[in-house]
Amino acid sequence: MFFSSGQSLNLATPEKIETSVQKNNLNKIVFSDKAIPLQNLKESDFLTSITFEEDKDLDIRVFQDNSLLNYLHQLDPSLTADELLKKGNYQFSFYVDGKLIYVENLNPGAGTAENKTFKTTFRIPLTSSKNEDSWGRYLWMRFYLANNGIDALETGSHNLNIEIRPYLKTSSLKIGSIIAKGQINLTVPKKNITEQQTAIQPIKPNPGWKISNDKFNTEKIRALNQKIAEKRFRDITGIIVIKNEKLLLEEYFNTYERDSLNDTRSVGKSFASALTGMAIKDGYLKNEDQKISEFYDLKAFKNYSPKKDDVTIKSLLTMSSGFDGNDAEDESPENEENMYPTDNWIQFALSLPMTENKPGEKWSYFTAGAVLTGDILDKSVPKGLEKYADQKLFNPLGISSYQWQYTPQHKVSTAGGLKMRALDLAKFGQLYKNNGVWNGKTILEKSWIKKSFTNYFSDHKDFEGYGYLFWRKEYKAGDKTFEAYQCSGNGGNKIIMFTELPLVIVITAKAYNKSYAHSQVEKIVQDFLLPAVINE
Repeated sequence: MFFSSGQSLNLATPEKIETSVQKNNLNKIVFSDKAIPLQNLKESDFLTSITFEEDKDLDIRVFQDNSLLNYLHQLDPSLTADELLKKGNYQFSFYVDGKLIYVENLNPGAGTAENKTFKTTFRIPLTSSKNEDSWGRYLWMRFYLANNGIDALETGSHNLNIEIRPYLKTSSLKIGSIIAKGQINLTVPKKNITEQQTAIQPIKPNPGWKISNDKFNTEKIRALNQKIAEKRFRDITGIIVIKNEKLLLEEYFNTYERDSLNDTRSVGKSFASALTGMAIKDGYLKNEDQKISEFYDLKAFKNYSPKKDDVTIKSLLTMSSGFDGNDAEDESPENEENMYPTDNWIQFALSLPMTENKPGEKWSYFTAGAVLTGDILDKSVPKGLEKYADQKLFNPLGISSYQWQYTPQHKVSTAGGLKMRALDLAKFGQLYKNNGVWNGKTILEKSWIKKSFTNYFSDHKDFEGYGYLFWRKEYKAGDKTFEAYQCSGNGGNKIIMFTELPLVIVITAKAYNKSYAHSQVEKIVQDFLLPAVINE
C-alpha cells in the first residue's frame, strides 16, 4: 500500500530515522493543536479528535520512510536531482466523511530543495492562532475556502482524512503510491448568526436608479447572506443586481455602505478600453489598429526590436502585444510587481524585450500594456485623460464620487485601482448593456462594444476568452449556461454583463491575493444570484 523506501535505489542519502515516535508512525500523518519540535514530540500529543475553530492551531506532522527526492527518483530514475525537484513535489488529497473534496499537486517551488532532498519528516500549520506563514497554510486555504472544504465541514461532526503521494509532471503526470496518510474527527460548532445579519437589506431612498418591482427568490438571498455572515464567503463588501435597467438588489457587508469607494484593482483596465473607444469616436485616435510607434520613439528605449514597430493599440487591448511580459509568472522580471517600484512605468514597458510571437498571436496577462494604453490616450485627448474621462464618461453617467490611482508621472493609472461606489460600477456595466447609450445619448459606439465583447482567444485552454480588456466568462445555473463579459479585479471585484440576460451584477470584495477571491464569487453568482433572479 505504501511506497517502498527502496534504499538501494536512492539518489540521495536521507536523514536517519532515529526517534521512536517516527519509527512507530512511519507513513502516517498525525495531528496536534500546538507546534511541537520533533525532539519533544510524544505520542500523547497526537489528537484523534478536536473542536475545529479557524483561529486556533491545527498542525500536522508527516512521517515518511524516505525523502521526497528519492520517491520522485523511483517515479523516473532517468532524471537528475535538479530535474526531479523542478518537475515534482507532494500531492495532497483531502477527504471529508469519505468523499474526496480536493486534490492539489503542490507547486514545485513549495518547500526548500534541501528539505525535499534529505528530510523524512516535516510539520505544517494548517490553521494558526498566530498566522504562522507556510505553504501548508495556503494549501489548507485552497482546500477550505476555494474548493468546497468549508461547505463539506458544515456544523456537526466530520472525519477529515489527508493522503500524501509524490507526483512528477514531465510529458505526462506520474503519481506515486501513498507516502503518508492520517485522519482526525472534527467537531464544527454552530456559529451564532442573528436574523438581522441574514435579512435582505432594503433599498434605501435615492439610489440613482429606478427600483425594480420584479420578484426574486428571497430564500436564496437569505441563504447567501447567511454564508457571508458565517464567513463561508469572505471579504465581500457589496452586491448589486440590475435587472432590465432597474435596481433589484443592493446589499453591503463588512462595514461597507452605499457611499463606500471600492478599490476594484484591475476592474479599472476595462475603463481604459471604454475610453479608447470614446477617443476613436471623437476622432482623437484613428482606430485601434494604430501602431504604438506613432506615439513613441521606440528606438530610444532598451531592447529595441523591429517587432515593436508592429505593436498596435488593439494588441494592447487584447493582451497579445508580443512584449515579454506575463503577470501570471511571479518569477518573471517583467511581472507588474517589478514595474510599480520604478520611477517611470512607460519606460519600464517600452524597454521590455519582445517574444517570438507576432502582435495579436498569443495572449498573456500584461498590466504594463494597459498602462501604455492609458498613456497613449493621455497624449491624444485634449487636456489629458483624467479630464477627458470626467467630462466624457463619468459626468454623463452621473458618477461624481471616485478616485483614480496615479503613475509616478501623476497620470491616471489604467493598470487598475480606480475606486468607485458599487452603484456607479453598475452604471458602467449598464452602459455596455445599453449598447453605449445612456439617457438617450450615445457615449460609446455599438460597434465598439461588439468588438470589446468578442472572444479573440477561443482556443485558449486556461480561460474562457478575452476581448478588449474584458474577460469572457460562462456561468452555469442549473442545467443552463449563460455567457457574460466582465471586468475583473484582484480581491474578487466584478462587473458582470450577461449577453443574453437583462442582468448586470456587481460584486465588490477585498479578498486581495487570496486563493478563494474569484472562486467564491463564481459560486455566489451561480449558486445564489442567478437562481434567485432568473424567472423561468
